[in-house]
Amino acid sequence: MNEVCLKLSDLFVSSGWGGYDRGRAPQWAHPKAQQQWFGAIAALEPFLRQTLPNVNVGGELPGICLAGPAPVLKDAVLVRNFYQGIATSWEEFSPWPCLVGEESEWSPTPPMREIPLFPQDPLAEEQFCWLMTPQFGLLLLLGKNEQGLAQFYWSFDPEILQQAWFSLQTRLKYGLGSDLPLLQKAIAAFNFPQPDFRLVTYFGQLMLDYQPNLHNLSPLQEQEAAEPSPDVELLQALTHEVRTPLTSIRTLTKLLLRRKDLSPEVLKRIESIDRECSDQISRMDLIFRATELESTPLPELVVPLTVTSLEAVFQAGIPRWQKQAQRYNVNLQAQIPHSLPQVWSNPSLLDQVLGGMIEKFVRNFNGGGEIHLKITTAGDQLKVQFHTQSVHQANPVKALGELLMFQPETGCLSLNWDVTKNLFQLLGGKLIVRRRSPSEEVLTIYLKCEQRTVPIANYGKAFTVV
Repeated sequence: MNEVCLKLSDLFVSSGWGGYDRGRAPQWAHPKAQQQWFGAIAALEPFLRQTLPNVNVGGELPGICLAGPAPVLKDAVLVRNFYQGIATSWEEFSPWPCLVGEESEWSPTPPMREIPLFPQDPLAEEQFCWLMTPQFGLLLLLGKNEQGLAQFYWSFDPEILQQAWFSLQTRLKYGLGSDLPLLQKAIAAFNFPQPDFRLVTYFGQLMLDYQPNLHNLSPLQEQEAAEPSPDVELLQALTHEVRTPLTSIRTLTKLLLRRKDLSPEVLKRIESIDRECSDQISRMDLIFRATELESTPLPELVVPLTVTSLEAVFQAGIPRWQKQAQRYNVNLQAQIPHSLPQVWSNPSLLDQVLGGMIEKFVRNFNGGGEIHLKITTAGDQLKVQFHTQSVHQANPVKALGELLMFQPETGCLSLNWDVTKNLFQLLGGKLIVRRRSPSEEVLTIYLKCEQRTVPIANYGKAFTVV
């Protein structure tokens, strides 16, 4: 294929990869594909640690990882050694520090760069990981098949990897202009190697091992799944209707913030507009996701769990939550151990739900208050506790349907505690809410620590993953 593909899934569809299993109800296409995607991402890091033994030694760049819409490598050793490029939608793009001018060698710590995708770029609709090393290349993709249904693809095929690289290069030259020659040079040295069949078998084995546990459904059971109620469908439509214009406004503010001829006062107002749009979009996203899960007969299919670094979740979230709290005259203090064990959860949804809780606290406080966050261990679980106290009696709330709470004085919508508890249960945890007074609450979240031993064959040699 000589032409550049707009979507990476086009590579698989045009290569004759099979479409969706017609014996399975179409409404389960996305949950199944997402489950497979999370299993593959969870398997990737142990696979790299075992198959790239020199990754700890340093020296030449061991690999390149281009992914979207979020990084897939979290292991500290891999992050220090791999070049990472992250495809980001244009409205979410915030420039990372870039190399100045041309460089002939890689810096000691390979960089992480954001790749801005222009509006309407079809690649923004896909989740992907394109990885290249001297020993093999690998493409993981959550896209759509020829029937337009969600499907997970993966391939070590050098031809597929090369075609995907041609497609990605068109985006890279706009966001990674200074890095592109270095990437091209490194990839030319790697030369799209043909992988050892044992590598492919081993990764397939790991993917199966890391698949989340699911209930097996027959096609008849899937067809009998309940349809969303009219109230849920209306709420989903309204959240989409609110989110769409706000996304357009935020895109325009991002473009305005890049201009150099605006006064400080104008920039301050534009930043305020951008912040309010972002908060409202996040709120609508969480409400939409919750209604989707509440209306799904087997929501665990939509929320596959994987090994999650709670430390990374809080390191990224706490500064954001503190800024959010400060806008409402609320002081957020966090007491977190230096090293936290990993837990079984879903990192993206966990961050989203925790952020929604913080927003519920700060907007409910009347005239300021305090939030104390403390994390401790409790047996084989992590105990995450929020102690909230308002300066005055909290704003009154009333139920709005079966999912939402409404604050008449502020106009704030939020998920009720029953729905929030259900979300934490889907995230592998448990939420307990205790109200000590009209202005004081204690919320405790328990998350199960990741402790497991799984035998895996490593080219005939047995080892364990803990």
